[in-house]
Amino acid sequence: MNCVIVDDEELPRKVLIELIRQRPDLNLLEVFESSVEALKYINTQEDIDLIFLDIIMPGFDGIDFIRALKYKPQVIVISSSQYFALKVFEYENIANYLLKPVNKEKFKKAIQKAEKRKEQSVGTLKPATSKEAVPAKESILYINSGKRLIKIDIPSIRIIEAKGNFIYIKTINENYITHSTLKNIEDKLPADKFLRVHRSYIINLEMIVDIQDNSVLIDKEIIPISRRNKPQLMNRLNLL
Repeated sequence: MNCVIVDDEELPRKVLIELIRQRPDLNLLEVFESSVEALKYINTQEDIDLIFLDIIMPGFDGIDFIRALKYKPQVIVISSSQYFALKVFEYENIANYLLKPVNKEKFKKAIQKAEKRKEQSVGTLKPATSKEAVPAKESILYINSGKRLIKIDIPSIRIIEAKGNFIYIKTINENYITHSTLKNIEDKLPADKFLRVHRSYIINLEMIVDIQDNSVLIDKEIIPISRRNKPQLMNRLNLL
C-alpha cells in the first residue's frame, strides 16, 4: 500500500518511518511536518492508500484535514490523547486510532486491518462528494430592490453578506440590497465559482486576494471563515 506520514513531531515521524520500512507491503511516498503542505500533495494524488495522521497539528488540525481530503484514502490516526477517538470514527475512511508512542505489535494489527478493509473495497480512494459536481448556473441574476428588477452579472459579484432578512450583494462596481436568504441565492450561483465560507458570507473564489488563519481577503474586505467551512475552502483552492 502506498502511504504518507503527516506529523509535526520529529520522534514519532522517525518511529513510523522505521516501522514502515520493516514492512515490504508498505511503500512510503512522502513525509510531511505541515498538514497544509500534506493536503496540497495528497489532493493531487489518486494512488495513496493510507495516511498516518497526527490528529493534533498546528494551524490546520487532523479533523479539518480529514474533512478537506479530496479523495478518501484510509487514515490511521496517531495521537498522544484518546480525546479525539470517538470524533474521528465518524468518518468512514478511518482505519484505526493509535496512541503515541506507537509500538510494533499495535502497528502490525493496524496495518492488517487496513489491508483487510482495502481487500473489501472499504476506504478505497474516491472523490469526496461536493458541490463541484453541480452543473454551472446561468451567468445572470435578477434581484428585486425596492420597485426595481435589477440585472446582475454573476461573475462581477465579490461578496454576498446576510444581515437579518436581507442580503447585501457586493459587486466590483456597485452594491445591492434585497430581501432574501443566503441559502436562496446560494442555490442560484455556480458552485464552481462561489462558496459559503461562513453562516453570513458567500464569496467569489476568483476574487480571493489572501487567506490567513480564519479569514479571507476579498479586495480590501476581510471575511471570516468558519471552522466548519474551512476544509471545503482548502479543498477547492488550486494550491501549489
